[in-house]
Amino acid sequence: MLALRQQVAVLKRKRPRPILNRLDRIFWTSLRRYWPRWAEVVVIVKPATVIGWHRAGFRLYWRWRSRPPGGRPQITEEIRQLIRRLAQENTGWGAPKIHGELLKLGFQISERTVTRYLRRVGRRGDPAKRWRTFLHNHREAIVAFDFFTVPTMTFQMLYCFFVIEHDRRKILHCNVTRHPTADWVIQQLRETFPEAAPYRYVILDRDTKFDQEVIRFLKATGLTPKRTSAQSPWQNGTAERWIGSCRREMLDQVIVLSERHLRRLMGEYICYHHQDRVHDSLAKDTPNKRPIEQRPAANATVVGMPRMGGLHHRYAWRVAA
Repeated sequence: MLALRQQVAVLKRKRPRPILNRLDRIFWTSLRRYWPRWAEVVVIVKPATVIGWHRAGFRLYWRWRSRPPGGRPQITEEIRQLIRRLAQENTGWGAPKIHGELLKLGFQISERTVTRYLRRVGRRGDPAKRWRTFLHNHREAIVAFDFFTVPTMTFQMLYCFFVIEHDRRKILHCNVTRHPTADWVIQQLRETFPEAAPYRYVILDRDTKFDQEVIRFLKATGLTPKRTSAQSPWQNGTAERWIGSCRREMLDQVIVLSERHLRRLMGEYICYHHQDRVHDSLAKDTPNKRPIEQRPAANATVVGMPRMGGLHHRYAWRVAA
């Protein structure tokens, strides 16, 4: 009767296929041990299933009984997190350096344990971090250039070429064309670098317009070209972020009519970008180092000066008349 009542309780659960929980499994495995006729009344499960539950419990029991009583103590979660952090922040460090740094921090751990844990996490460094480190250490000597497309009102495609420096995010050159070629790119670079410049590296992608003639011209100018990897726009992040800002802050708000129209818009935006727009990467400053204005008098008020037809504004103090 007890076995039948338990099965009825399971069947009363409002589910298409009753699910037996842990207590149900314990009940049947225990009943199998103390009542030899248990298999005659089983309806909702097969006897083989109950036997499988019993064997699984047997394995868990003996796994618990056979656990090692001692051995090498496990390293704490704090040490594991610290090893992972040191390996990620210092991609050139191996187990000896990481182990030495841990000893200097007061952690008692063997070098073999550090080696085993590094092999487990499979650390080989982050290529994105190495690239960011290179850009940060050489930002005064790096420039980058790229193309981006702009559709016109008549559904024509214009190509905008620009050169940007990494240090102060200044746009060194910008021009527009309908038919970009390698010769046209070289001419733009001649106008950008008319003489020896303080820059040493130039970042460019694998666009077919940047062919070997462009590379030879860059080397003749004294620049070392650095091509980005295939399908890796993040390696030219400074140029890509400027393209995104230009689209969001201007191009998405206007309809371009012609080359002349786009060239004028780009000139206005670059002027706004250099003189008025603050940048997070420049500590809330502008590329041309916009001075901080102090309030000249108690009755001074803040006035807005429209930029780019009123899309953006620059604010300054003005003394009331």
